[in-house]
Amino acid sequence: MRFSLPLLAGALFAAVPALAQAPIPVGHLMDNSGATSDVGVPYGQGVADTLNWVNQTRNGVAGRRLAVSGFDYGYQAPRAVSQYQSWAQRERVVAIQGWGTADTEALVRFVTRDRIPYISGSYSAALTDAGGTSRRQGVEPAPFNFFFGPSYSDALRGMLQWAADDWRARGQQGRPRYVHMGANHPYPNSPKEAGEALARELGFEVLPAIQFALTPGDYTAQCLTLKNQGANYAYLGNTAGSNISVLRACQTVGVQVQFLGNVWGMDENAMKAAGTAANGVVFPVRTEAVWGGTGPGMDTIRAISRTSDPSGNAYRPVHYLAGACAAMLMVEAMETAAANGGQVTGERIRDGFYARQNWVPNGFQGVCTPSTFTAADHRGTMRVALYRAQVTGNTAQGSVQELMAAGTMSLQPVATIDLPRRADWLGW
Repeated sequence: MRFSLPLLAGALFAAVPALAQAPIPVGHLMDNSGATSDVGVPYGQGVADTLNWVNQTRNGVAGRRLAVSGFDYGYQAPRAVSQYQSWAQRERVVAIQGWGTADTEALVRFVTRDRIPYISGSYSAALTDAGGTSRRQGVEPAPFNFFFGPSYSDALRGMLQWAADDWRARGQQGRPRYVHMGANHPYPNSPKEAGEALARELGFEVLPAIQFALTPGDYTAQCLTLKNQGANYAYLGNTAGSNISVLRACQTVGVQVQFLGNVWGMDENAMKAAGTAANGVVFPVRTEAVWGGTGPGMDTIRAISRTSDPSGNAYRPVHYLAGACAAMLMVEAMETAAANGGQVTGERIRDGFYARQNWVPNGFQGVCTPSTFTAADHRGTMRVALYRAQVTGNTAQGSVQELMAAGTMSLQPVATIDLPRRADWLGW
C-alpha cells in the first residue's frame, strides 16, 4: 500500500491537534474505607475537588482535561500494587496521587522504572532521597516520589525541638522523658528511629515504645503503661481513629502527659470525637492557614470546596487543604511540562517539580507552604508549623463547623520550627 507524501504530511499534521486535545490520564489512589479512612476521606476529597476545579475553571492543563481514575484500595497494599499495574500498563497514566506508606514504599521501584511521578499522602522520609546519596540500608533512590509538607521524621524532629524548649520554658528539672506510641506498621514506624535519635541528642530519656493498633479499641493497658513510665512527652504515630481511643482511655486513667500527634493523628473531626480528651494535643499542620482563614488563597480553597459542596456549608479539616496543595503541585508541574508545546510526560512532570524554589501554586498564597525540590533532595520543606488542639467543653452536640464557630473547639498556633537541612537526615 502506497501513500503520497502530501497525504502522509496531512495525516501527521492532523494528528498533532488531536494529541494536544487528548485527556491527560492521572491515577488517584484513596483510602475511603480502610484503617486510615478517617483522614483519607478528607485528604482524598481535597485532591479530587482540586482536580475537578482545574478541569472546570482552567480547562485542564494546556487545554487538555485531566482524566482522573480514582480507586479506593481500603488501605491494602497488595490492592494498590495491582491497581498501579493497571494504571501503568492499560491507562498509561503520567502521574499518580497516592496515599499510604506501605504501598508507596512498595511502589518506589515501579514508579522509578516506569518514570511516573507519584505524589503521596505518605510522608515517609525514605521517599526524600531522590538521588540515593544517603546510602541508608533499605532506602532506595526515589526520583519520582514527592509529597507536600515535612516528612514524618522532620515533623517529629520539629515537635521534639519544641518539646525541649517547652520543658525549659516551664522550668522543669531533670531530663524529660519521651516515648513513641503506635502500631507495628511502616507508617507509624517510619519516624521512630529518627525521633528517638534526636530525642537522645536533645537530652531526653527515651522510654520503651508502646504499641497500639491502627484501629479503634480499648487501650487502657497502654495508658496504664504510659502512666507508670512517667513519660512527659508521648508521640502518637497512628491516624486519628485509634488515637481517639488512646486519648479517651488515658483521660480516664488520669495520665498527665503532653501528647504529640503525627500529621494524620489529629484534626478537627478527631477533636469532636475525642472531646476534652483531645485538649492540649500538639501536632503539625502542613498549610499556612486552616479552614475559616481569610485571604486570596483561602478564597481559592473555598471555590474548590464548592465543586463537591455547592452550598458552601461544608467544614473542611486540615487534611482537605493539604490534599488541595498536593494536587496543585502536580498540576503546575504538568503545566511546566506542557509549556512551549512540550509533551506532558512523566519525566517532564518530574522536572517541573524542580523548576521553582519556594514554590507556592499560583492563587494559593497564604495556604500552601512554600516547597523546594531538587534532583537529589525531595524534602520539600524543613519548616514545621505546630498547632494545639483546644477543646473547652462538650462536643457531643453540634457539627464541627458549629463547635469551631462557637469557640468550643479551636486550633491554636504554637510555634514554627525551621529545621536545618542536615545531610545525615536525608532519607531518614
